[in-house]
Amino acid sequence: MLGPLAAGVIMGVWSTEAGVEVAYALDALLFTVTFWSTWKLPDIPPVVSAASERPSAGLRGIATGLKFLVTQPVLLLSFAVDLVAMVFAMPRALFPAVAEEQFGGGAAVGWLYSAIAIGAMIGGLTSGWIGRVRRQGLALIAAVVVWGLAIGLSGLARSLWLMVLLLALAGMADLVSAVYRQTIMQTFAPDHLRGRLQGVFTVVVAGGPRLGDLRAGATADLTSVTTSWVGGGLVAAGLAVVLGLTSPALIRYRPEQDPGDDR
Repeated sequence: MLGPLAAGVIMGVWSTEAGVEVAYALDALLFTVTFWSTWKLPDIPPVVSAASERPSAGLRGIATGLKFLVTQPVLLLSFAVDLVAMVFAMPRALFPAVAEEQFGGGAAVGWLYSAIAIGAMIGGLTSGWIGRVRRQGLALIAAVVVWGLAIGLSGLARSLWLMVLLLALAGMADLVSAVYRQTIMQTFAPDHLRGRLQGVFTVVVAGGPRLGDLRAGATADLTSVTTSWVGGGLVAAGLAVVLGLTSPALIRYRPEQDPGDDR
């Protein structure tokens, strides 16, 4: 959340071209710290119990994780709705064009890049209520629908501040959906498969927005920026509803209640 927010501030302080160069240079510098920290981590051998199979690397391990995933409709659908949200309703690739065409460039592109992160930050700071929701599957679908609708409406806005507000709302909804997706994954994954399923989760989380960039740019090239932006958001919201209605396992999902929890 802080990364896009910082990038937006940098591009807002400097001119657009210089701001992009500074943001990438700072990112490269800080990434060396991350790389060094990872390199210095000690070896952590896997813990193997008698009740679990010995961990395996390579294609066999990947196949084992995917085989388990396809037998768990709730877990599979939680991944699917995130892919729908990111692939169809991620407008990030369109921000430079919209900032230039509608708002004359300048700091506008920084605000657009920061808006979703601002909403996610606010959502995180006010997220105490999330743990009190029992219908977590339904809440996940609802959050994705709010994300799609907020993205679609933001594409229709002609005021920069209204667009930023709607993108921030989308960011809050994305934070909520991320919490429920992570919770469902951790709940469903058995100990000996949690790492493999976390790997799939990481691929979905990291790859979905990049596919969304490709989809947004390609659609805008074939139609228009507004059509790509607005249409993608509405399609994502509609597909989330369709997935929930056609595969009700996710909508009906409730986590097992702790015996000590009387909520």
